Amino acid sequence: MLRQARLWRLWRRPPAARVLAANLGGREVASGVFPLGNTSPGALNIFDRNLKRKQKNWAAQQPEPMKFDYLREEVGNRIADRIYDISRDFTLALDVGCGRGYIAQHLNKETVGKFFQTDIAENALKNSLETEIPTVSVLADEEFLPFRENTFDLVVSSLSLHWVNDLPRALEQIHYVLKPNGVFVGAMFGGDTLYELRCSLQLAETEREGGFSPHISPFTAVNDLGHLLGRAGFNTLTVDTDEIQVNYPGMFELMEDLQGMGESNCSWNRKALLHRETMLAAAAVYREMYRNEDGSVPATYQIYYMIGWKYHDSQARPAERGSATVSFGELGKLNNLMSQTEKSQ
Repeated sequence: MLRQARLWRLWRRPPAARVLAANLGGREVASGVFPLGNTSPGALNIFDRNLKRKQKNWAAQQPEPMKFDYLREEVGNRIADRIYDISRDFTLALDVGCGRGYIAQHLNKETVGKFFQTDIAENALKNSLETEIPTVSVLADEEFLPFRENTFDLVVSSLSLHWVNDLPRALEQIHYVLKPNGVFVGAMFGGDTLYELRCSLQLAETEREGGFSPHISPFTAVNDLGHLLGRAGFNTLTVDTDEIQVNYPGMFELMEDLQGMGESNCSWNRKALLHRETMLAAAAVYREMYRNEDGSVPATYQIYYMIGWKYHDSQARPAERGSATVSFGELGKLNNLMSQTEKSQ
């Protein structure tokens, strides 16, 4: 079932001075990053991973990075809720593409014994959020995890996998490092994310420049996600869709926040810049087509949540075909018999 949430922002302008966030102590830091820009043979090379690393590093260095954390905080909290729904403890956990650690802060040490957090942006790891769980920060690419097979009881990922060039390989890597009966809980942006912004830019650019270029990166379809998880080796799959709608004063404030989140477009085929007149036209189209009664404009973020388990003999399995001892027709007769019994009483 589709659920909707609405987040409201308090708008504050950061001070002019640029002060780097303090490096939080008490964390071990390791490095296992694969040379960025390399992809596995046969993989599509859609995103400039070096540029994405620079974008995330820049965002983590801003004077008030928490100003732009509202969406990641919300999704991290919802992933934590799904972990708490699993009635077991996890000795060793891994967060793939952790950013500043938006999932670990919502978990406790009774549920997770130790957390490994990986990301391609070293500044995000250095400025990670406080958590009561012992944490190890590892500089690593999502497609090339530097861990041995059967290492972790739990792997999580929040709003990171939509930027990888080889999503099947990334999911296979996650399955590889999970222990048997381990679970993967993740979230990523879906295909309808920022459809208002995409439509407004396309209409304005077509009208002003005679054509349009992609300004919003492509996203995975929900139908493909279950297939990719199954192909990676996961079973007992759960995939559900959620929507979060955030209201902004205008299109330019939305784009400023996307930059502050480190979510600017990094596709190789992106257009380097848009003319000023096109941007103003897009903002006018956005407001005319989508504005709320209070004058703000909405931005929709579609989130895919996924849960998959690594096979273990102790897991429940479906019965063999043909092993049923009662037919559905007989079940229907039983219902009729019970109804007649209730009437006679």
